Amino acid sequence: MAADSFDVVVIGAGPGGYVAAIRAAQLGLKTAVVEREHLGGICLNWGCIPTKALLRSAEVFHLMHRAKEFGLKAEGVDFDLDAVVKRSRKVSAQLVSGIGHLMKKNKIEVVSGEAKLAGKGKVSVKTDKGERVLTAKDIILATGARARELPGLERDGDQVWNYKDALNPPRMPRKLLVIGSGAIGIEFASFFNTLGAETTVVEVMERILPVEDEEIAAFARKSFEKQGMKIREGTKVAKLEKSRGKVVAHIEKDGKTETLEVDTVISAVGIVGNVEGLGLEEAGVKVDRSHVVVDKQCRTGVAGLWAIGDIAGAPWLAHKASHEGVMVAELIAGRNAHATPATSIAGCTYCHPQIASVGLTEAKAKAAGHEVKVGRFPFIGNGKAIALGEPEGLIKTIFDAGTGELLGAHMVGAEVTELIQGYVVGKTLETTEAELMETVFPHPTLSEMMHESVLSAYGRALHF
Repeated sequence: MAADSFDVVVIGAGPGGYVAAIRAAQLGLKTAVVEREHLGGICLNWGCIPTKALLRSAEVFHLMHRAKEFGLKAEGVDFDLDAVVKRSRKVSAQLVSGIGHLMKKNKIEVVSGEAKLAGKGKVSVKTDKGERVLTAKDIILATGARARELPGLERDGDQVWNYKDALNPPRMPRKLLVIGSGAIGIEFASFFNTLGAETTVVEVMERILPVEDEEIAAFARKSFEKQGMKIREGTKVAKLEKSRGKVVAHIEKDGKTETLEVDTVISAVGIVGNVEGLGLEEAGVKVDRSHVVVDKQCRTGVAGLWAIGDIAGAPWLAHKASHEGVMVAELIAGRNAHATPATSIAGCTYCHPQIASVGLTEAKAKAAGHEVKVGRFPFIGNGKAIALGEPEGLIKTIFDAGTGELLGAHMVGAEVTELIQGYVVGKTLETTEAELMETVFPHPTLSEMMHESVLSAYGRALHF
């Protein structure tokens, strides 16, 4: 086999691509991965990981201000934004370095450069040493996505930021406008608001966190407003007027326009797939609204060509990309592998309070024709939550009234991004309410609320 001939070539080394490469190598396939920027992709370098490091700093800062509640003294509490960012970048660098080690350990060849499909089973890579052609029976597209930019709201890196700018900010905002209330927008709003920025979030949909259960989103909104955040729903930012030291945002709602003066804007209005320059059209790959069209097993319809992760469409989650990467590697190796439905993939937002969910919302469950039983349990009824000083939160569970199937679970409160996996496992194992009720949850833990919420759906809650 020639040096540039492989069994599998993966284009993109984010959480989908590098995981696909590792699994393919584990299955005995000679594997190469092509990356034009950084191993780890957006997730490790400019997304999931560094944002969590920033948010952890904000969480500690918030707790320091609450020291008196816990019988502690902390005076002159302040922050050093440069040091906070430096820690975040260090965390990111440590994990990226770890991926490099995994590539070597699994004997995966990493090719640095820009890839393009060059005919059946061929990938042309522009490297700093010239063009290199890789051949493989199977090629996996894992090029990810980038921030969407709307006309008139384009980033400039100074006054108007995207997520990359917000992760390495040139200054601390005093008055901040966040456009978009999905996970990215809300996380940055939470971070800068906690550090003292006067923060306004504008959402064009009728409510913030539009993919979450309406009851959970309403609870989160009240909590954000209690922290001093201003929330504008059903509102559009029509244009931005920039001048020295300020940005005037023109905001439209119900046909009326008003202005809001800030010094910094973060645009978080969604993402677009990185489909340009890959030679997709020439290869016969169908693209719909910047995403490659695939079947449930990530096949593009072109023999030997697969697409995973953000480029393959929603949900735009790192763990979904990784799962698809493993599935495709298994299929290429001739093994049986099954796609996981989107309703069994959890979504997590690491704001304060945290938000996590899996499955159908109450409204979607009813719209799908289910007669439902809904359980709720508040954090205020849980001993561990009170001991932690985190009594604000809610766990909500939704069951099919006839079969007892767990249709969805939705949470807001401390550490719910960790708790949600219990329900994810339950859904994957196709558990029913009876099995969840009979499960013994350790005491004292936050997880007891998961049990109580299930009991509540059937009128059996014990502690509330």
